[in-house]
Amino acid sequence: MQSKTNLRLFRSTILTSCLWLFLLLSYSSVKAQNKNYVVINPSDSPSEIVRKAANVVPSKRQFAWQRQELTAFLHFGMNTFTGKEWGEGTDSPAIFNPSSLDAGQWIRELKAAGFKCAILTCKHHDGFCLWPSVYTDYSVEHSPWKEGKGDVVREVSDACRKYGMSFGIYLSPWDRNSKLYGTEEYNDYFMEQLTELLTQYGKVSEVWFDGACGEGPNGKKQVYDFLRWYSLIRKLQPDAVIAVMGPDVRWVGTETGRGREMEWSVVPKENLNQEAIAENSQKEMLTVPAGDMMGQDLGSRKVIEKAKSLIWYPAEIDVSIRPGWFYHEDQDSKVKTPKELMDIYFTSVGMNGVLLLNVPPNKAGKFADVDVKNLRGFRQLYDATFTKNLLANANVSCKLLKGKASDVIDGDYDTSVRPNMSQGKAVFLFKLKNAISFDVLSVQEDIRSGQRVEHFFLEVKDANGKWQKVTQGTTIGHKRLLRFPMCKAKEIRLVIDQVREIPTISEIGLYRLAE
Repeated sequence: MQSKTNLRLFRSTILTSCLWLFLLLSYSSVKAQNKNYVVINPSDSPSEIVRKAANVVPSKRQFAWQRQELTAFLHFGMNTFTGKEWGEGTDSPAIFNPSSLDAGQWIRELKAAGFKCAILTCKHHDGFCLWPSVYTDYSVEHSPWKEGKGDVVREVSDACRKYGMSFGIYLSPWDRNSKLYGTEEYNDYFMEQLTELLTQYGKVSEVWFDGACGEGPNGKKQVYDFLRWYSLIRKLQPDAVIAVMGPDVRWVGTETGRGREMEWSVVPKENLNQEAIAENSQKEMLTVPAGDMMGQDLGSRKVIEKAKSLIWYPAEIDVSIRPGWFYHEDQDSKVKTPKELMDIYFTSVGMNGVLLLNVPPNKAGKFADVDVKNLRGFRQLYDATFTKNLLANANVSCKLLKGKASDVIDGDYDTSVRPNMSQGKAVFLFKLKNAISFDVLSVQEDIRSGQRVEHFFLEVKDANGKWQKVTQGTTIGHKRLLRFPMCKAKEIRLVIDQVREIPTISEIGLYRLAE
């Protein structure tokens, strides 16, 4: 995952290999009208396909995951001490010896910066385990740290509980140390280690797999038994989302912190046995969508009209605060600035995604001072920008089928409106006593009712009483943020002019970007 070229090669290989064929398993019943997938019949008209797409919704775990907005990666392990990004699995455990590991500091700083979940690299490609696994000697138990009695996974999971953050695990499928890698026995070995992590450390909210599949010590590659792994996770941690080689969350396709201008959470799920789906039509899918999940257009009308089925499969957008994924002292001057982190927030969370930001602890076992400084600076910019919705005191009007117009400016995602679109569009008109200056628009759909908006625009009334377009966008989803040149007005309107079905709008906000 740390070498971008190799990572993409690995993922491309996985996506086009037999492992990327469908994996189908029913788990829990859901209401027929509240499904995270739907079959497209050959006889369905284009309008019927669009209607079906509009009614695909996230599972409860997917919705909870999306609402977090900000999650963190903690790359820490043998590579922290060797200076590598991908270890070979041959370095001595004696190298692992953080002098003052403080997981509490990691979690406190992440929470203060607004992050809701921390995912620890419990085992990276080198196979070194940050917990005392009974299934290998290549772990912290055989390191000098705390005389072999330490457990990084325990310390991080405990800190997450203490400070009210969710806890996630990364367990690399590739293991360059295990002699079992490349054999069927390795899948059993992996299941045992996964079981340890899912049963000994409390609630796990996210399990993160990548597609790395290189050679092991015996020169062989492994055929991963993802289906067994997914089934185990559903059994032991049913609320956990499985990403990004998983059925719940997909990789956005880059590691730049940037999503798509048009990010659909409803995408085609090809190559499925439709009879099998029909037999499980009241069930939730445990499946990995097939096909291209990295193009710029994954879910437009043109794309879904060719689909055999559709599934809710949202994007996670990962990026590191540093050039590398593990800590390297010579990168202390290259840590992303608060402004760069704010830009990434706009292009990840603000493009209907969830941001996964990597912040790697250093050799001492702490966040470096510059990382802490820039995380805090990011939060200051965020608070200065988004604490107050400039429309909060506006008089709001809109023809509605459900809710009251003021619900879209009350700061409560759970209150929402359904506009009357009998004339083909919805117009939210905001009138203020005094003109406001703004350069940021925020719009949110309640995705529990589906993702439905295909185009919208923002207008202001100028001094001559004419409406002037300020900005426009395509998809909204959970959150869409748009930046534009500074405007000043006291009459403003948001117009939604293309939808798949009547949308459910939770929040509309105008803000002034802090510098």
